[in-house]
Amino acid sequence: MGQPVTVVEKFSSRPGVVRYELNRSITGMGHERYRADVPVLGDRPPDQVARALFERGGVESVHINSNVVTVELARGFEPTGLKDLLEGMFIYYRPGVEVPSFPTEEPAPEPADA
Repeated sequence: MGQPVTVVEKFSSRPGVVRYELNRSITGMGHERYRADVPVLGDRPPDQVARALFERGGVESVHINSNVVTVELARGFEPTGLKDLLEGMFIYYRPGVEVPSFPTEEPAPEPADA
């Protein structure tokens, strides 16, 4: 990962439910459900997404199915910033961050003819 992720935010007819459609699959063909009152223990991409959303606050539950992330907000909370959070999750090289360079090996000296 490391390529830009684009996200389309869509509001549900149910108040407090927002769906985010990403241009990258997060779970493959499977789906995952998370609740704010249950710790997220894994470290797979869907686990990272759910953990980040819960850490932001105001999120009751998260459902991820392939490239669709459905968020149920806590009462009184707005989805402000969730789209930006999802877009920035898998970008490792951001503006202003120096890209690491790796040392190159010096070529071995050529053998001398005897």
